[in-house]
Amino acid sequence: MQQPYIVPPCHEQVEILFEDDFLLLINKPSGLLSVPGRLPQNKDCMITRIQQDYPTATVAHRLDLDTSGLMMVPLCRDVHADLTRQFQRKEINKTYTAVLWGDLTEDGSIDLPIACDWERRPRQKICYDNGKQSLTHYEILQRHGDRTRVLLKPVTGRSHQLRIHSREIGHPILGCDLYAHEEALNAAPRLMLHATTLEFTHPLSGERFNWHCPPSF
Repeated sequence: MQQPYIVPPCHEQVEILFEDDFLLLINKPSGLLSVPGRLPQNKDCMITRIQQDYPTATVAHRLDLDTSGLMMVPLCRDVHADLTRQFQRKEINKTYTAVLWGDLTEDGSIDLPIACDWERRPRQKICYDNGKQSLTHYEILQRHGDRTRVLLKPVTGRSHQLRIHSREIGHPILGCDLYAHEEALNAAPRLMLHATTLEFTHPLSGERFNWHCPPSF
């Protein structure tokens, strides 16, 4: 098990893309935690920053520290509960943009079960004995030499699913410090993974939202 990690300060700001009395849509920068870490030094995070101006804000879902992109932030208990139910019923659709190592030849799917790698936490592992079913579809957007930009479409939401699935097909995400080989890790200044689209039903208005937030990379 790894020793607790002190997160370097993140100087980028959380960008608010949409706001009403019940809900925020934000763009989380890479390098910022979604929620506070265990160590006192890791208290800076998306939700503590948001709560400075929106004290009732809560966390409906999370993005990894190094993943940037779209997040929903409920501003009241009823909205939080409704979004949780939408997640449980798989009524919320998310896609991610990623840059992978290597040249993918065609679109495809990755269906591999994932379990916690307890001896090397926070890493996950592919495990056929007691892993949870995990499915990711991917679509090629652009090829450039030995790099491929893809749109990742997770059907399930396992921890580190997109990172480990990409690694398992031989195309790790550039800049991934947990699953990429050294050359792929050093090929980018950050994890090249961004939550790009988010489709859900607004809990109060009933309007179907489909937001798009392009990556900076």
